[in-house]
Amino acid sequence: MQEMTGRSGQRTIEFATPRAKLIEALGAAIREDLRAYPLATAAFEALIRDPEALACWDMANYITMRKLGYNDHGRVHAFVTGAASLAILELLLEGGVRPDLLESGIGDEQDVFLVVILSTMLHDIGNQVHRVGHEQHGVHLARPIIDRLLEPLYPDVFKRTKIRAFILHGIDCHDLNPPPLTVEGGIVAVADGTDITKGRGRKAFALGSVDIHSISALAVDQVVITRGDALPVLIDVTMNNSGGIFQVEEVLAPKVIRSPLSRYVELRARTRPQGDEQIVSSVRLDGDHFVMNLESGERATVEVKDSQKRVQEAVAGSLITGSLDVHGEGR
Repeated sequence: MQEMTGRSGQRTIEFATPRAKLIEALGAAIREDLRAYPLATAAFEALIRDPEALACWDMANYITMRKLGYNDHGRVHAFVTGAASLAILELLLEGGVRPDLLESGIGDEQDVFLVVILSTMLHDIGNQVHRVGHEQHGVHLARPIIDRLLEPLYPDVFKRTKIRAFILHGIDCHDLNPPPLTVEGGIVAVADGTDITKGRGRKAFALGSVDIHSISALAVDQVVITRGDALPVLIDVTMNNSGGIFQVEEVLAPKVIRSPLSRYVELRARTRPQGDEQIVSSVRLDGDHFVMNLESGERATVEVKDSQKRVQEAVAGSLITGSLDVHGEGR
């Protein structure tokens, strides 16, 4: 908070996101979640002090925010999603879900926590090259960082390479292009989808990006990750007006539906009664449909419009069509 005096002499109060304090608080939360896992803690501490990683986060933010007008994709986003991913992971483990590292016999819980925190915090660094193809760019850019972090922690090259594969998979699949195949990859995708609150959208809006993404982000007050009633994880979204539904439908819901976490995550959204004029009072995800309770008292069921999936299916369809000759045989 900063006090300023304008030319008219009128005193105004300007509120800014306390970036350093936010990172400090999120870092403390991550350390607490990793307290029982010294290997994962060592990897996290090395990552947040790594000059290359720090530069990658800054440049990813420069391209996405300054050049494209998108929401934050830098260090704050890395810490927010990192904390969210560990919360989701803990709830899944408490609910009896076995991540792929455990199921495959490749690693133990400590390895799972290391994979999840590294892949989540590095998932968006590919944006420094371009938003288009940022997942694949991220895989190549993260590799030397991961190798540097893992080498002193995993002397066995055979195991280290397998651990790295899980991390790279999480980075490559976080935006559903392609969808994740592992539980660890699903955690990265869903954690990324939970960072949709107004704190993330405010800076893009202030920089002049006035579109459905920034406006709808301003409509989301809070995202809470907690234990579900029927499923291990409940993600509860609180909105100040119905515009936040766009963020839930476009960003978060597809990452729940199209990941291995779909069987384990409950997703709900509701509007505050004291917000703007309401259209939707609450929403819950049921399979690939939203069940909406309208302010009028009616209930509506609508399919989640996963625009990215439709684009991918259209591209895949055109490739298949183009690869067949007039007799239906592949060329």
